[in-house]
Amino acid sequence: MTVSFWIETLGCPKNRVDSDKLAGRLGTSGLRPADNFKDADLVIVNTCAFIEAARMESIETILELSDQKKPNAKVVITGCMAERYSEELASELPEVDLVAGFGQELLDPAWFEPISVPVKLSVNSNRPGSKYDFDLLNLSRPHVQTPWAYVKIAEGCNRACGFCAIPSFRGKQQSRTIEAIVQEVESLDVKEAVLVAQDLASYGSDLYGSKLLAELITALKDKVDWLRLLYIYPSELNQGLIEAILSTGIAYFDLSLQHSSRPLLARMKRWGSGEKFLERIEYIRSLAPEAVFRSSFIIGYPGETEKDHDNLLRFINAAELDWAGFFTFSNEVGTYANRLDEKVNRGLMMERLAEVSELQDQITAMKRSNKIGTEVLALVETQGIARSYMEAPEIDGVLKVDPNLQVGSFVKVKVTGSEGPDLLCEVVR
Repeated sequence: MTVSFWIETLGCPKNRVDSDKLAGRLGTSGLRPADNFKDADLVIVNTCAFIEAARMESIETILELSDQKKPNAKVVITGCMAERYSEELASELPEVDLVAGFGQELLDPAWFEPISVPVKLSVNSNRPGSKYDFDLLNLSRPHVQTPWAYVKIAEGCNRACGFCAIPSFRGKQQSRTIEAIVQEVESLDVKEAVLVAQDLASYGSDLYGSKLLAELITALKDKVDWLRLLYIYPSELNQGLIEAILSTGIAYFDLSLQHSSRPLLARMKRWGSGEKFLERIEYIRSLAPEAVFRSSFIIGYPGETEKDHDNLLRFINAAELDWAGFFTFSNEVGTYANRLDEKVNRGLMMERLAEVSELQDQITAMKRSNKIGTEVLALVETQGIARSYMEAPEIDGVLKVDPNLQVGSFVKVKVTGSEGPDLLCEVVR
C-alpha cells in the first residue's frame, strides 16, 4: 500500500517553507503527494496562530477539509495553532485524528504501513521547554515548482513586541549557518530567492555573536539572479545593510514599521517613530530613486488615540509607500498588550482601518499608474503573469504579460496600462 498525503499550508511564507521540508520528509518516508486533498490518505493542515483572523481561517479550513476528505482518510493538525492550543483543538474537533505540536509524530503507526523515518514538525529546538532535537529548519529542501522560492534563514525571535506571542511558541532565535543557506539556495535552482525569518535583520546574532545579514547577502547575491528580503526591523536598517541590499540590484525594502506614532510605538515596545522612518526612506531614495517600499501596520492597538491615528495618516501620505498592509489589533493571550487598558472599540478600529486603507489604495494606484510608459525586466512566474523587482511574490500586484511567454524566463517589458495594483505589459522587441 502506498500512502498519499496532502499538506494545506496557512499563514506566512515561513510556514510554506516548513511545509515544503515536511513534504520532503514524508516523501523520503515512502509516502507520495496526492493531486488534491480529496484523494489523499493523509491530510495535514499546517496552521497559523498569529492573530485571531488566522486562527479562524485555520479552523474553517480544518472543518472544510474534514468534511470533504475521502472516507477513512486521516486528518492531522500541526503548526503554530497545534502547538499553542493542542488540548483545546483535540477536545473540540472530533473530526481531527491527531493534533501534533512541534516535535510530535504526525503519523500513528496503526494507521498505515510502517514508515522508514520519523515524521514530525519541530522547527526550533530552542523553544521554551522543548524536549526535541528534530530540526526541520535544517532539513533538506525538495525541488520547488516555481521559478522562485522562500528561504528561511532563521527560526524564532528574541524581541518582545507587545502584541506578538510568536516567541512563546516558536522560541528564541535560531539562525542557520551561512554555508547551509548558500547550499540550499544553490540546490533549489531558482531564479529568485526570497529570504524570510521572524526577525530577518537579527540574523546571525545567536550563532556568530553579531548580526550578519549584510554578509549573508554578499554570500548569496551571485547564486541567484534576484535576491529579495522580507520583514526587516527598521532599527537595523543601517548604511551597511542598505548598501548590501542595493548591491543585489533588487531595491525592494519590506520594513516592519507597525505604526508611526512614537507614544503608541513605545506601548508596543517597538523602536522608532514616523520621523525616523521617513529619514531612512528618504535616505534610501537618495541612493536609489527607483527603490520600492512595503510595510504593515496595526490599527487599534490599546491606547491608540485620534492623535495617533492622524499621525499615521500623515505618515502614510508623506512616505508614499508602494505597498502596505493594515490589520486590526488582535488581543493575544500571554502578550504585554493583553494586560493593557484603553482597549479600542471594534467599530472604531474598522473606521480607522477603512480610512487608512483608502488612502494607501490611492497612493498605490498612483504609484502604479506612474509606471506607464516605463520599461522593466520581468520574471515570468506563471502563464500570463510576471513580476519585476517592484513586486514580491504572493503579496504585491503583478505584471500581466503575453501568456505564450516561457515560465521562468526573464523578459524586458514596457508598461502600457494599470489595473489597480496590477500592470499591463508588452514585451519590448
